Amino acid sequence: MLRLTDFIIDCPDTMKLAAFYSEVTGRPVKEGSDENWAGIQFGEIELAFNRVEDYRAPQWPDDEHPKQFHLDFEVDDIEAEQSRVLGLGATLKRDSMGPEGYGFRVYTALVGHPFCLCHNKGVIWTDQGLIWPESAE
Repeated sequence: MLRLTDFIIDCPDTMKLAAFYSEVTGRPVKEGSDENWAGIQFGEIELAFNRVEDYRAPQWPDDEHPKQFHLDFEVDDIEAEQSRVLGLGATLKRDSMGPEGYGFRVYTALVGHPFCLCHNKGVIWTDQGLIWPESAE
């Protein structure tokens, strides 16, 4: 099983972009946000901002500098979900799983859009959504 947890936007200054979207949406920047990762929570889904070195802004609809984002999916069984997404045509790009079986793997979808399957320690799965450990909030 997997659940969408994050919609991540690449940017050069996470706190600046988070502050902008905080004003736009009227929602607070998530506590614990910093210069590398900032977020705004919308129920189960976080709008997140990821710092990227040498960031090049999209010039959409100019195809030379396309839009930049990726999705995170929390999974309860990363091996089963990996088999499933690879069978659907995804490509594994990077494995960042730790020795205890927690971490993430980066994939690309059919036309190259990136997404991650994440398995975070302490996440509890319920019918109402995910419960994150105190340190992850």
